[in-house]
Parts: sequence; C-alpha cells; structure tokens
Amino acid sequence: IQPYEKIKARGLPDNIASVLNKLVVVKLNGGLGTSMGCKGPKSLIGVRNENTFLDLTVQQIEHLNKSYNTDVPLVLMNSFNTDDDTKKILQKYSHSRVKIYTFNQSRYPRINKETLLPIAKDVSYSGENTECWYPPGHGDIYASFYNSGLLDNLIAEGKEYIFVSNIDNLGATVDLYILNHLMNPPNGKRCEFVMEVTNKTRADVKGGTLTQYENKLRLVEIAQVPKAHVDEFKSVSKFKIFNTNNLWIALSAIKRLQEKNAIDMEIIVNPKTLDGGLNVIQLETAVGAAIKSFENSLGINVPRSRFLPVKTTSDLLLVMSNLYSLNAGSLTMSEKREFPTVPLVKLGSSFTKVQDYLRRFESIPDMLELDHLTVSGDVTFGKNVSLKGTVIIIANHGDRIDIPAGALLENKIVSGNLRILDH
Repeated sequence: IQPYEKIKARGLPDNIASVLNKLVVVKLNGGLGTSMGCKGPKSLIGVRNENTFLDLTVQQIEHLNKSYNTDVPLVLMNSFNTDDDTKKILQKYSHSRVKIYTFNQSRYPRINKETLLPIAKDVSYSGENTECWYPPGHGDIYASFYNSGLLDNLIAEGKEYIFVSNIDNLGATVDLYILNHLMNPPNGKRCEFVMEVTNKTRADVKGGTLTQYENKLRLVEIAQVPKAHVDEFKSVSKFKIFNTNNLWIALSAIKRLQEKNAIDMEIIVNPKTLDGGLNVIQLETAVGAAIKSFENSLGINVPRSRFLPVKTTSDLLLVMSNLYSLNAGSLTMSEKREFPTVPLVKLGSSFTKVQDYLRRFESIPDMLELDHLTVSGDVTFGKNVSLKGTVIIIANHGDRIDIPAGALLENKIVSGNLRILDH
C-alpha cells in the first residue's frame, strides 16, 4: 500500500492529455434513493444548488474534457431499478462535451431461505414478481460490462483503464496523479488494479479493509467477518484503513480474466425479509473483492477528501453547507475551515426523508466551525443559523423546538419546548 503523497510527488508529464484519452469513468448507478425516502434512482437526488449526483458527475468530466481537450467518456452501470429513469434524464446532456454510455447489471432471483429455491414463478419482471428479483451487488460489473459489448468497443477505441466509483461518493473525482502512475509506472510494470483506501475514523467502522494473504492483496468486508471478531474488525487501531470503492482497473485485464472465467470473488450472503414476512437470501459480490485475481495490484492510501459519500440526510447536510465549495462539479473543503476534519452530524428520524429534512431547514446553517451536531425529535431551523463546536438539540416526544432565525449556538445543549409562530 503506497502513500498518495509519494505518487503525487512524481508530478505530471507534459502529455497528460494523451494519458487522459486512455481513461473511461464508470459510475455505479444501480441504487435507489429509498434510504433517504426518495423514489427512483439515488443519482437523481438534488445535492447542491439544484444539481443532482449525476449533474455533478457530468460537470466534472465535461470540465476535464474542455480543460485538456480530451474525450473521456462516462459509463453508467444501471440496474433494472434505475435504468428507465436514468435513460430519460440522460437526454438533457445530449449537448454536453461528454459521451455517455450505459449498460445494465444482471437481475438475479431471490431465494427462499427455507427451501433454497427461487421465489419467482417465472422470469417476468412485473406486478407481484418485481420483488422476486435483485441486482447482485457491484461485483457483477465485470461480467455485465463484458457481456454488454461495451468493454470491447472501448478497447477498440484505444481506452486502457476504467476509474470506477459509487455515484454517491462526491469525492471520487478523476485524479491525474494516480492515472499517470498507472500509465507510466516508475518500475515499468503496470498495475492492473488499484484500490484507493483511506484512514479510518470512528465514523467508518463498516468499511472493508485490505489485507495481504499468500502474496496477494485481498478485500475483507464486514459481512465476511465471524460475529465473534466484528468488534475487532471495527477497531480503528487494528485495522487502520478501509476501501473507498474508488478503483482503477485495466480494461485488457478484465477482458482476459472474464474470457478465462478467472475472476474470483467471495460470495456475500445477504439475508432479507420481504414486506410479507418471507425470509429470502440474496447472493452478492463486491467489485473490490476481485483484486486478488488481477496481476500487480496496488492499494493507494489517499486523502480523506476522496471519500465523501452521501448515504443519509446527515451527509447531505454536510455537502449542502458552507463547509464545501463547488467548482466545476467538484466539492472541496472550504479554505475558511481551520481544520481539515469533517464534523460528526447525526440527524434523528424526523430528518430521514429528504423532503422532511428540507422542510426543517429554512436555510442550511453556517457550519464552518462545527465539530459535532446531534438533533433528535421535532426540530426546525430558521434562516441564517450558525452552529459552532458541539451542539446537541433534543425535543422530547410531544415537544417541538424551533431554532430562531439568526441564532448562534456554540457548545450548547438545547432541550425542552420552543415554538415560534407567525403572528
């Protein structure tokens, strides 16, 4: 595992444009916005100034193509849950300087936990049958990408590497230093697979970690850890790094391994209970688990800024706030923040859904000097509120707290009942 600083110190060659022209950006776009109370693809949720995850991605790549006069395409891996909605929205980018391609993840049958048989009666995907199927995790990218024909087309166009990341990771921008390290390796031997890892904080206990086993790098996910060792796995001192799911992979290697059926990924058993109470099993794989099948793999320990995922409205509050500035689709930590760590934000269940969350903030508070925010219960925020240090706001059941417009809360605990109504 190499430190990013060492790779950055090599600088960039003059011909960086020709290096960029060998790259394809792939975003994993199979997920729905259900965890944030939204219907449809997660990538279509507004994140900043009306821009969605997809808008920001297109803006980033367009900026790259204009700046270096290159042709870096965007490829979206959709699932049957997101494909139709995504394709409809793609029409709005038809005039942008980014070629956009899509391919579909597979559709696998859910299996009855007791009988171990598929619960679908036939292969149709409609009506009651919709919940009989699932997309089998992003490890499916290798087979689906290959089977779609897109892999061969991109190789024929002279493309050599893909940069894969989750569409909800706003820190996953194209890094020219890593790309240059791949294309022009110092020892002359190219890596087929690079995984970006970053240092764990207390907020990242679930992330998979890289281990060395039999001279190969391997990804170990929390789902694979025996119950007795889970706490050990979550420890920040024992396992110091985790996988950001930002990956750089050689196209020719995917083709070679796929044709030999040699991509080996551990199967993750994901038990689920359907709405009717039926217990089912989903068999899934993770894209990073294939690292051990590739030659000359490398982990790069990157700055935390390359991992900025938006999984909850608590994350959304951070990226919407003045902690970050937006430039050409990329979010960077504001220079006005004195220390580089991200505040810990925990919004309660009243904020889980995006529409509820938006209704509770008249404007996003100033959080430049915030360390920790916990909000629980029926709480609303007026305009131009400032939060500094540690702020805890708890409205008990049946109570409501309205934080008044212009309020400054610094190292405060707020509880009780405070209603502010129009007169």
